[in-house]
Amino acid sequence: MAVQPEGTPCWADAMFSDVEGAKSFYGDVLGWTFGESSSEYGNYTQAYANGKAVAAVVPPMPGQEGQSAWCLYLASPDADATAAKIRSHGGEVLMDPMKVGDFGSMLIARDPAGAVFGVWQAGRHEGFEARAVPGAYCWAEIFTREPGRTDAFFPAVFGYHAKQLEDSAVDFRLYDLGQDPVLGRMRMTDEFPPEVPSYVNVYFTVDDCDAAVARATERGAILRFGPMTSPFGRFAALSDPQGAAFSVIDVATTEGSMPKATEVT
Repeated sequence: MAVQPEGTPCWADAMFSDVEGAKSFYGDVLGWTFGESSSEYGNYTQAYANGKAVAAVVPPMPGQEGQSAWCLYLASPDADATAAKIRSHGGEVLMDPMKVGDFGSMLIARDPAGAVFGVWQAGRHEGFEARAVPGAYCWAEIFTREPGRTDAFFPAVFGYHAKQLEDSAVDFRLYDLGQDPVLGRMRMTDEFPPEVPSYVNVYFTVDDCDAAVARATERGAILRFGPMTSPFGRFAALSDPQGAAFSVIDVATTEGSMPKATEVT
């Protein structure tokens, strides 16, 4: 697999106080199986869909217990250079670039509007081994309370081109690399409780959105939105039993025509 272009979503992981509970939940909802935990790297455990690495779970670091959340990583050819760009454009580096054996280098950052994300400089581990197939990562959106700050930051750091969706009901942008959309940006409405900060929402692919929601809620997840059918697929937003937000999408079930998008200069 080739190393992904800079700014491409390339990996996702999450911290869970109850790792075994998370493995049981996502194994049931998304069909994941899990590899051996690596004690050398904080009991980091990779998740697999049909034998392909698609995500990872890990116990929290000291002081971060009970703060479960999915983290999306964006590809970088040079984590140190990306850290410098993050700082120069008003972001905050929460965890400085750190080598993870020969797997690669990582950092954790926060954009000026408060959304936390990761950066991954690939070594032996290049990222997702599968995308947009059942159980695998499909898409992600930055939900932000300050779209102006988010829209200035991410294109400046990762070279995205932005397109604004022509839809009066939502304030939504696509961030493109070349001709390919790689991330969405959604303005958070008043429907979001004020205590919910800006965040990155990760979508995982499923065969049947409604069946996945049923499995998730039976296991203690909270349904936040949907299921709803769109031109992009039938999707729903959930919080897992430990509070980590994620979405599921059946990309084969669509409805309506694709909305128009205008390039932002």
